[in-house]
Amino acid sequence: MPSDRKRFGLFLVGAATLLIVAVYLHLTSGSYELTLTETFKTLFRLEENTRFDLVVFEFRLPRIVIGAVVGFGLGLAGAILQGITRNPLADPGIIGINAGAGAAVVCFMFFFQGQLTTVNWLSVLAMPVFAWCGGLLAIVFILAFAMEKGRLDPQTFILTGIAVSAGFGALTLFFSLKMNPRDYEAAAVWLAGSVYSANWKHVVTVLPWIFLLTPAAFYKARVLDVLGLADTSIKGLGVDLAKERRFLILLSVGLVSACVSVAGSMTFVGLLAPHIARRLVGIHHRFLLPSSGLIGMGIVVAADWLAKTMFSPAQLPVGIVISIIGVPYFVFLLFQTQKAK
Repeated sequence: MPSDRKRFGLFLVGAATLLIVAVYLHLTSGSYELTLTETFKTLFRLEENTRFDLVVFEFRLPRIVIGAVVGFGLGLAGAILQGITRNPLADPGIIGINAGAGAAVVCFMFFFQGQLTTVNWLSVLAMPVFAWCGGLLAIVFILAFAMEKGRLDPQTFILTGIAVSAGFGALTLFFSLKMNPRDYEAAAVWLAGSVYSANWKHVVTVLPWIFLLTPAAFYKARVLDVLGLADTSIKGLGVDLAKERRFLILLSVGLVSACVSVAGSMTFVGLLAPHIARRLVGIHHRFLLPSSGLIGMGIVVAADWLAKTMFSPAQLPVGIVISIIGVPYFVFLLFQTQKAK
């Protein structure tokens, strides 16, 4: 255990350093370049400059904060789902939670035309609730087919999730095509996973969900360690397996839904972050959960910087950049899993 603590401490130092570098690059680069001195003076209000204030506080900083919060939430949710299912391929985007949450938000946009492009408090506050309902509906469908005699089969859970994801994807496409052209364009970019329209209203909306659900997830770290055992062994320890799994699934749905409501569907963050964390800090969830969140945070912030600068002045949705990295890694993990069998 001391070695795990040491590894975790070294990881925190390394993660903080890399995150600071990513934030610095994000703040200073773009279509309007800023120097380190200009950025520092603007952030700490040492010099008044309306143009710099607009670039830093209205455009770049909300985008960085949303990227960091969303990355943390998705990385944490991915670690929880992999712990529940004992499956290294479990990811909120792959098993359908993202698709359910996204479909619910698109339905909201369809029935309240214009809310996607005209950001107001009604749409910002309602979207996480709609997303949570959609994610919850998706997980209800998945569990209805994946549970057998009260037992959750991890392989069936993944396969059912993929099928449910396809179904909600079709529903999303149906409502998207019925939108007016302006809303459809905005919805298409949002569904690809985008944070470049982020603002402080989005930050205020998503933070309470993350602040409430993260401590609950950390509190269940020991339970997640126990869930790695065989079902018979878990019951022998006196753990209510079904109850704990339901609670942890609801936690992950809440985290994912809040993230999807402000940043769209970002697949593979919940897959990549726990795998990298597991290699760096080990398998104990008291270290794995925060590490997965921090790595997810770094992935989204760094990928958004690449999305912003790679084809400047045009900008890619960050979800596309993450998918470019995530698809090869997913295939690699798939082959590794097959070899292990």
